[in-house]
Parts: sequence; structure tokens; C-alpha cells
Amino acid sequence: MPAHSLQKTVLLIGASRGLGLAMVEEYLNRGCKVIATGRDASRDRLGSLLTRFPGLLEIETVDITVPDQLTALHARLARRRIDLLFVNAGVKNSDGETIADVSTDEFIRVMVTNALSPMRVIETFKDRVPPTGTIGVMSSGQGSLTNNTNGNYEVYRGSKAALNMFMRSFAARHADDPRALLLMAPGWVRTDMGGPDARLSIEESIPALLDTIEAYAGRAGLHYLDYLGRIVPW
Repeated sequence: MPAHSLQKTVLLIGASRGLGLAMVEEYLNRGCKVIATGRDASRDRLGSLLTRFPGLLEIETVDITVPDQLTALHARLARRRIDLLFVNAGVKNSDGETIADVSTDEFIRVMVTNALSPMRVIETFKDRVPPTGTIGVMSSGQGSLTNNTNGNYEVYRGSKAALNMFMRSFAARHADDPRALLLMAPGWVRTDMGGPDARLSIEESIPALLDTIEAYAGRAGLHYLDYLGRIVPW
């Protein structure tokens, strides 16, 4: 484990299951301090890591779609330095649902959770991340306009494309910011969201994704990358 003065602190938002939970465990295995968040009803699997990693893992409760909860979490972490802020939270609608038949309420739910709320997290916590730090968010290859040649999952695609655009605007507003800004595409992974037919296992995606995040530390500007470090076309 690194010396305390060199030990990185990771704030992982949306870490109670799937890719987020796997990221927490991998960072803990690498000796990092991790502050992991989930909603009230979804933290059981995070709790099971506490006994394995005493002193390294902290668990916080937040629903990022509720601005007051973000403000309260920021206050609780007011004195903390965050070397990596990473937002993993995301949802999808029914796979076969198109923009022609999605309900307004469902469209709003997906867009608020996948595009608006991650940006609110970043805007709220950017002051906790030092100039040498990294701000990242879980995007998707499906957010690429160039790669959309079959039109499937279009509401989800639209939410990730919107997230990418908002991050691009954030980068433009902070053009002199020395921090690395990352949009990460983890690949199609076998999780509750990805489903059983996905091409990759968590073990194939997440360690490589963390390696890519580490490789881009200190590289200023916005980077849209897959888990293997390959540039994803906008």
C-alpha cells in the first residue's frame, strides 16, 4: 500500500452495483482510499466490502437526481481532497423502446439520471479535485454519433451523447484547467444493465478501464476513451 501522503482518494458516485461496485473493489485492491456512494436501498453489496478493507472504504448515501442531497454530501466532504472524482450513475429504458414510443416521464428519467445529474455532481465537487487530479464520468460507445449505424437503444444513446456534449462544454468553459477530464466507454459488459449476452466480463473491462484512467492522469483536456485506451470518435 502506498504511504499515506501518496495514497490517492477516489470519490466514486453510483457505486452500489455493476461496474461501479467493481471499480470500488479494484481501487481498494490497489490500495486507494475510496468514498463510494449509493442510494438508500442499494448499498448492501458495498457494505460487504467494509470488513475486507477496513480503513480504506467509506460509504455515503446520495441520490444524485436530488440536488439537496448533493449539496449535503459536498458539505460532509468539505475538508476532503479528491484525487479522482468519477461518476458512474446511469439507467436505461426498455431496450426496444424508440424515441417514437418512449413516454415523456421515462425520457425525462433517463436524461436527468444519465446527462443532467452527472454534470451536477461535477459542478458541485470540482472544487474538491486538485489541479493534479482527474474528473471522469462513465459514458458509453453508444454515445458516439459516428458509431451509431444501427439506431438501437436510441434513448439511452441520446442520453450519453448529451452527457458527452455537456462534458465538452464543461471543458470549453475550463480551457486552462490542468486536470484530466475523461469520458470512459467500458465496453458491453455482463452486468444487470448490460445483460447476460454482453461481450465482456467485468474482469475483462474494469481493471483495464482503471489502467486507462491512471495512464491519462495529468493529461489536461477532455478525452473520450474506451476501456483499452482507444479514442472513441465523437
